[in-house]
Amino acid sequence: MRREVIMSSTNFHVLAKPIGPICNLDCKYCFYLEKESLYPQVSKWAMREEVLDRYIRQYIEAHDTPVVNFAWQGGEPTLLGVDYFRKLVQIQKKYANGKQIQNAFQTNGVVLNDEWAALFKENNFLIGLSIDGPRALHDAYRVDKGGQPTFDKVMRGLETLKRNGVEFNTLTTVHRANGDHPLAVYRFLKEHGSGFIQFIPIVERIAHEVTAEGLQLIKPDFAGEARVAPWSVVPNQFGRFLCAIFDEWVRRDVGRTYVQIFDVSLEMWTGMEASLCVFRRQCGAALAIEHCGDVYSCDHFVYPQNRLGNIMESPLESLVSSAQQRRFGEEKRSLLPRYCRECDVRFACNGECPKHRFLRTPDGEPGLNYLCAGYKMFFGHIDPYMRFMASELAAGRAPANVMRWVAARDMRAAFAKAGRNDPCPCGGERKFKYCCGTPRSLEGTISEVWPRAFRPQAGYSGHD
Repeated sequence: MRREVIMSSTNFHVLAKPIGPICNLDCKYCFYLEKESLYPQVSKWAMREEVLDRYIRQYIEAHDTPVVNFAWQGGEPTLLGVDYFRKLVQIQKKYANGKQIQNAFQTNGVVLNDEWAALFKENNFLIGLSIDGPRALHDAYRVDKGGQPTFDKVMRGLETLKRNGVEFNTLTTVHRANGDHPLAVYRFLKEHGSGFIQFIPIVERIAHEVTAEGLQLIKPDFAGEARVAPWSVVPNQFGRFLCAIFDEWVRRDVGRTYVQIFDVSLEMWTGMEASLCVFRRQCGAALAIEHCGDVYSCDHFVYPQNRLGNIMESPLESLVSSAQQRRFGEEKRSLLPRYCRECDVRFACNGECPKHRFLRTPDGEPGLNYLCAGYKMFFGHIDPYMRFMASELAAGRAPANVMRWVAARDMRAAFAKAGRNDPCPCGGERKFKYCCGTPRSLEGTISEVWPRAFRPQAGYSGHD
């Protein structure tokens, strides 16, 4: 789910994993399942009440804001049961001290029922549902412990949320199997009621030999022999995926369907700092806490070297502001290769997530992001549209006006290509030479034929 992450000792985000890496699915691309190896002595995977109590209290106290946002993930948090989260909500109320508490809850959805939905609805939880598209694309990697498909169970969970009026968004990973089917994925998500869509690229490297900690999916600075996992999305495949969806979105859905990376891109084109951590100049404000209270620099860096400490021994806020964590956050900017620093789209990309920086630049410098080619393709493609939307915002107008602007451009291009005896691009039944090919105003034609369904909604600002 969307993470607002600004590096500050009093404004940070923690992804809490109260059940650690334990899950009822066995998704082939999951990078977190093997984290069980980091805790070989654990037999019961659940955050103990005293740890949960201390985390909630410290997290609320560390945020000098009227609203405090918690995020719960795993593994699969529903394995803890409804009563666990009822107790969790009571602890939050005990320490709220007048602050509004909001909860985001990421789930695979396979065990959701009306009891879960009642808890979510009553306490205003925002649910992030993991789904990778239509049946064949979803089931390519998202399977249960027996290797069986999960699509039908997830869809039942989705319908349960909708039936009970629970607010949800969808998180779709982009991988080798669905990366060539962007419009099938996008249209499927819209068809099933997702108005807030997140696309997360899957990129992992597999070490030739298991590390001393029992891990095979390794850090970007791993020096041993490794290969890109076969389920990882290919860089240009990812770029094409985003471009294809953007082309449909910018013509039909601006102001109606929220796609996280598109909205964050508009932030960057207007000169704002990205609200999504992977595109910020510096990171370090989005941490992770394990079931036992161990705090790590980031959800993507749960390795022994990135353990900051334990909240049962050190206050959470002191771990967030520690020299180790500051160094981790600053290295995203300080270790950016010259090739990236001189790039035309650096203002938008900023080297993306450090987890993916394991390639070398053309001149041999380490630290190039694996997805560089895909992001260059995407950010270059959306530039004229983002410039238009940014100018509309600056003028106090709705960025959704871009749809009319694109329609006019498309119509002009179609008119320029039309032969006198071709069917008229306006969709009429006559030939071009007897229809719009006669002397008349192109703008008038565009105004007449532009579908009402595509017209921008008044007041849409481009942000949620």
